[in-house]
Amino acid sequence: MAVLSVDLAYRRWSDLGVVVLDRALPGDSTTSAANTTITCEILPLTGDTPGPVDAQLLAGRLNHLCATRDIRVILLDGPQAWKSKTNGLEHSRVSERQLNTAAKTGLPGIVKPITYRAFAEWSLDVFDALTRRGWRRLATMDQPGNPPERILVESYPHAAWKSLGLKPLPSKRRARVSDLAEAYGALRSLFPISTNRPPNHDQLQAIVGGLPGLALEERNTAAARIVGKPPRREDGHWREGFIVLPVAPVRADNGVGIRKVQWID
Repeated sequence: MAVLSVDLAYRRWSDLGVVVLDRALPGDSTTSAANTTITCEILPLTGDTPGPVDAQLLAGRLNHLCATRDIRVILLDGPQAWKSKTNGLEHSRVSERQLNTAAKTGLPGIVKPITYRAFAEWSLDVFDALTRRGWRRLATMDQPGNPPERILVESYPHAAWKSLGLKPLPSKRRARVSDLAEAYGALRSLFPISTNRPPNHDQLQAIVGGLPGLALEERNTAAARIVGKPPRREDGHWREGFIVLPVAPVRADNGVGIRKVQWID
């Protein structure tokens, strides 16, 4: 079953990274899912739409895409909720604290740094617009392999690279072509990945952020790490929420199973 991963951007449609991840059907019935190719279809979602990105319009397009392809999991790399006032932290959600995220969503309307506020509020609008179309935020930590029918998952590509034991991709402004090639090659050293075109920065971030979505669909609890607290309504706002990361596959070297070290700050 395919999943949809989106590297969010709100200023320009052309900055969105939209990728459908799926596993190629193995020709041999004895082949395990872990050894089958992960196909990453990079999609042009923008058309001729000028910026900025409207949250309602984006949600409608993502929902339509998933309906036509029977996709039940969407991963979005932006905050889904505000901090709970009772989580014991001053400025952030539990997931953000555990992953030491660069930006923090505090109580409603409060973010750090302040320049992050417009994106954070827009990202919450995207999540909310999708919930009005029948989607639900991932709400269980104990059974990550058994999601509801149509779920929304918060991803975080920077931490996803670290979780795989790989160097995170530099920021879009600083990344060179060689950085993209190096990161893509490192990712393919862990997973059998194919793409329909060379991924740019946004699309590569969507790919790495989308990997745990396949684990959720495949009920492979060992291949995803769930961080944070369940989302809930509090004083009329969504609070907390999980961030889901990929886990490096177990490899056998000289007959010994080895898992790459998870690199989490």
